[in-house]
Amino acid sequence: MIVDVAGKPVYAYTASHAIDAALPFAVFVHGAQHDHSVWALQSRYFANHGFNALAVDLPGHLRSAGPALTSIGALADWVAALLDAVNAPQAFVAGHSMGSLIALEFAARHPERAQRIALLATALPMTVAPTLLEAAREREPEAIAIVNAWSHSTLAAKPSSPGPGFWLRGMNQRLMERVAERGEPQLFHTDFAACNAYADGLASAAKVRCPVRLIVGKRDAMTPPRAARALADALAQTGTPVDTVTLDAGHALMTEQPDATLDALYAFATQQAPRVGNG
Repeated sequence: MIVDVAGKPVYAYTASHAIDAALPFAVFVHGAQHDHSVWALQSRYFANHGFNALAVDLPGHLRSAGPALTSIGALADWVAALLDAVNAPQAFVAGHSMGSLIALEFAARHPERAQRIALLATALPMTVAPTLLEAAREREPEAIAIVNAWSHSTLAAKPSSPGPGFWLRGMNQRLMERVAERGEPQLFHTDFAACNAYADGLASAAKVRCPVRLIVGKRDAMTPPRAARALADALAQTGTPVDTVTLDAGHALMTEQPDATLDALYAFATQQAPRVGNG
């Protein structure tokens, strides 16, 4: 689906479903150098089980027009503008890595629009090493290779995608290369710089009023579970409901543990027992 957001065309994967005003909304926000497809398995289930699911390409990423936004705050406001564009009064928002910062800031800036937020592979602060920032700007293929290697917990993961023969590291490598080919120049650096510059996380956490679920990978080398503890503590101090789900995965939660990630998301979004069946 193409949506006009502030005069710019934006792509949102909806599993070929039209918007139904009677259903709640779920928005899925990808991380750096990614696109909507990282949420394909989870967003499709939501779309077929009671939600208007919108897995978006952020501005300047593949099918969404640029320019790419350069701060987490601007991206959070963009999510609110997306909701305006589809006439969604509120939404459940899930974000991965950089997307988790966007979801957090969205809930802080627009508390009346955030029903619940799920923060996957999150960290505060989400600092990026200077050498990696430089590589993202000057030697993007090298940066892609480094991040792809660190995003997965094993070299040869079990068949955790929809069938044997899926090469998780290869899929992610090619996706990041495709985003580099078709996205804005130095997009990886733009995304990383936004994460690195985000200094408002703990202050924003104090403004969150909706329930929050953190989903972390116990073998995540990019945003290890300990890096989310300060955020979890800050959220808990506000009195808002917050919990943490730990999965046996690395940074690439949605592909290394797709079913467990879906279960954690859907049960939280609906506040019911984990979903059953396939689809």
